[in-house]
Amino acid sequence: MSAPAPEVATSPPAGRTAVRSRPLLLAAVAVCAACGLIYELVLLTLSASLVGGGITQTSLIVAGFVAALGVGALLVKPFLASAAVTFVAVEILLGVAGGLSAVTLYVSFSFYGTSSAVLLVATAVLGILVGAEVPLLMTLLQTGRTGIDAEGSGKLLADLNAADYAGALLGGLAWPFVLLPLAGQVRGAALTGLVNLLAAAVVAGLLLRRQMSARARRTATAALLVAAAGLAVLLVRAQDIETTARQRLYDDPVVAAGRSDYQEIVLTERSGDLRLYLDGDLQFSSVDEHRYTEALVHPALARDPERVLILGGGDGLAAREVLRHPTVREVVQVELDPQVIALARTRLAALNDSAFDDPRVEVVQEDAFRWLRTPAATGFDALIVDMPDPDTPVLGRLYSAEFYGLVSAALAPDGLVTVQAGSPYSTPTAFWRTVSTLDASGLAATPYHVHVPSFGDWGFAVAQHGPRPPALALSSAAPATRFLDEAVLQAAGVFPGDRPRQRLAPSTLDRPLIVGDMRGGYTG
Repeated sequence: MSAPAPEVATSPPAGRTAVRSRPLLLAAVAVCAACGLIYELVLLTLSASLVGGGITQTSLIVAGFVAALGVGALLVKPFLASAAVTFVAVEILLGVAGGLSAVTLYVSFSFYGTSSAVLLVATAVLGILVGAEVPLLMTLLQTGRTGIDAEGSGKLLADLNAADYAGALLGGLAWPFVLLPLAGQVRGAALTGLVNLLAAAVVAGLLLRRQMSARARRTATAALLVAAAGLAVLLVRAQDIETTARQRLYDDPVVAAGRSDYQEIVLTERSGDLRLYLDGDLQFSSVDEHRYTEALVHPALARDPERVLILGGGDGLAAREVLRHPTVREVVQVELDPQVIALARTRLAALNDSAFDDPRVEVVQEDAFRWLRTPAATGFDALIVDMPDPDTPVLGRLYSAEFYGLVSAALAPDGLVTVQAGSPYSTPTAFWRTVSTLDASGLAATPYHVHVPSFGDWGFAVAQHGPRPPALALSSAAPATRFLDEAVLQAAGVFPGDRPRQRLAPSTLDRPLIVGDMRGGYTG
């Protein structure tokens, strides 16, 4: 019996099969480009939610990804002779790496407290794999073509670029409008990985089967099935993985969690202590929030206002305290995130005394910066700014001279405004930057601080129009409070020698200095 002939790849008839498959290959280019861009957007989204994002982090990811594209293009050159097999292998690796990218970064952050190094490694790996695609596809598109001249090569490259850019547009739209809102980061990345694997399977099975040996086809099929099964398991178990990883971030049991279009929202509770976290940052603890809320609200009400504007404070706690003041007739509450408003109306309703259901309150779901430029933003007797700490450029704009200029325009001539300003002890530069920025916007500010056990030493500023800062005072009509009284407020205006006042340049939209102050870290 003679030995069987060795397996060899059967080449397609010159020009015929390859030309017929070219439209499908261009479609594959578009799908691959869509997936590649989505992977980059996954990294940028995770950068924002896990490590604070910002221009530095964004620049590193974008520049690193682009640089890795070039590295990938160079590394694949020795494999162009076996372009079909290499392309399928690259797509399988890319589908797995991209599909697992979000969960890997999320778990890394939850268990080890940082994702920066893993984020950079993921950027390099994904960029190299995406960068290998174009040379391989260019080689596959030219298979079977004879007599290629400069004009023909240019037309082929034009087709390749058109398909690539069209796919990138598709991916750029799919991530923010479809995958992220409907599936979330972990499942969205996994679904993209499955699409990547499906594209590899179609290309291998329909277009390149004649250029691959039977052994290579069997190996590719097995690898595709294993990879797809792994991503399918991730899709099914994503909720359990996220829940386990999320719980490691918090000391207390998580009783509610979700991701809005703007932030991750987590509510924990233990022994009656209800805590709200936005993107991992503590917003309040129910056992001592009254200290923070009373210190923020009541100095702004010292002149017995009727119309009060609250910017931020979507948990409803500031509104609760404002509504207790007997002279208040109207409260406008401007909050960007509808999910925070929904939480305030439900799980936090007992804590905020159902403030948003009070007929005196108008809740406006809008960006505060944008809303302040509308005709409705005028003539308020008191104004309270209760925004999260400015540790990202998006939040830094709400601590800019331009923003406080709009606040000044919304305030009545004899009105008062209070601002939460961070910790004068832990982040003194950011605190005094806020005070200096208020002064630069035409609002003379008086700084003060109180002790809030959950936060430590926490600072505020009360300001008014004109060159003279207002005195720290409470209204004689103010309701009874648990913490703040006249003596406590007067003491709050005293700062110790190791945290003296700093005169700093204002933070602006052009130069958001306060973001750098926050990212400089905490000092002791």
